[in-house]
Amino acid sequence: MKFDIKEEDMIIKPYKQEGPIYVREQKGFFQKIRRNLGWFLMLTFILIPWIPYHGQQAVLFDVGSQQFRVFGATFLPQDFMILAWIFMAGAFALFFGTAWLGRVWCGYTCPQTIWMLMFTWVEHRIEGSRNQRIKLDKSSWDAKKWAKKLAKHSAWLIISVLTATTFMTYFVPAKTLYLEMFTLEWSGIISFWVFLFALCTYGNAGFLREKMCTVACPYSRFQSVMFDKDTLVVSYDNERGENRGRRKRKEDPKALGLGDCVDCNLCVEVCPAGIDIRNGLQYECINCGLCIDACNDTMAKFGYEPNLIQYQSENQQAGLKTNPLRLKIVGYGAITVALFAIMIIWAFNRTPIEASVIRDRNALYRVNYEGLVENPYTLSVINKTQQTMSYSISLSGLPNATLTAPEATKIAAGDMALIPVTVIADGYELKRKSTPIEFTISSDQEASIVITKSSYFYKN
Repeated sequence: MKFDIKEEDMIIKPYKQEGPIYVREQKGFFQKIRRNLGWFLMLTFILIPWIPYHGQQAVLFDVGSQQFRVFGATFLPQDFMILAWIFMAGAFALFFGTAWLGRVWCGYTCPQTIWMLMFTWVEHRIEGSRNQRIKLDKSSWDAKKWAKKLAKHSAWLIISVLTATTFMTYFVPAKTLYLEMFTLEWSGIISFWVFLFALCTYGNAGFLREKMCTVACPYSRFQSVMFDKDTLVVSYDNERGENRGRRKRKEDPKALGLGDCVDCNLCVEVCPAGIDIRNGLQYECINCGLCIDACNDTMAKFGYEPNLIQYQSENQQAGLKTNPLRLKIVGYGAITVALFAIMIIWAFNRTPIEASVIRDRNALYRVNYEGLVENPYTLSVINKTQQTMSYSISLSGLPNATLTAPEATKIAAGDMALIPVTVIADGYELKRKSTPIEFTISSDQEASIVITKSSYFYKN
């Protein structure tokens, strides 16, 4: 069968020109998954700062005191190596997901997408459907238009302020932050950050929207490097859908020389990025699946088979099988698992105490009036637990030596203490001028909290 296609029809015209994208609200299988996942992630984001643990906020990143509490663990700047492992594990997990399922992070879990669709949902409830919003924006500014615009932007601002305030509860205790908010006692620095984050949320989700995904986000630019012929992406079945064209429901498309695509344009109208998936894979596509839900609704109305648009790999489109265990997927997955395993092992082996031995460089040793050799040391001890602890110090490696140190030293949660100690030994009993020794610092309350630090004892 030959199709009579004019030359001008072969030119692909972009759907979105200048101006805003009016996203049509869509229901369906993939929209339900994303909406439920979005609600779960938002509620998790809101509720985590309110989880109590031993009378304190379970998760708190206290920048002022340089303490980062995560349930029972306190992380100090010395523990920031964990951030490198987290970022590396997150990056490879993202690579794994992209090589397997394309930009599912963007379509289902990215905060920009979640908040953008939430703002769109508010817009739909206040200003009406897509066509109503277009008509409203083209109309003159009367009282009705002013009322709807003010209501929409007021709702956006309230969501933005609540989002920014919730974000700040990760850095300032939640109860303190909200109490000071209601009593108008916020400090200048808190007010500045809340205002800044609220402004960013309002601007990104309300105005920039898809431009953050298509212009500002670097992920959309390098994602194609991780794609291969087996990557599952949202794709249009060109062979089945073309020639596209409008028709009545009871008409036979084959008799009209048409494919299954009825050219309803709903796949374009529901797209948050404003693209036409029928033009092929585009970097703006965030793999959200909204066009799949819209197309399946249309296919059901016309009695056609579903999934004219679906998650499909390039090999599947060509009638080949997709290899789920290809080297790229296995490699990304193995590295991700290995990095998370390293983090877990590091966390289990991490002791909630930090210590170092400081020597007096001006006087490595001295001889007292009894003829014994004395070496002074200063032990720097940091309590990385969330309660006040009492620590004792013992010495090993030097027989018949005497350790002069406090019997117990109390250190508050997250604080550091400098503990002066002195080691006294008979120099005639030592064969070398420097003898390796070890200081053991242990908690009086928790037997598992113990750390050993090495040093040297010097004589003349």
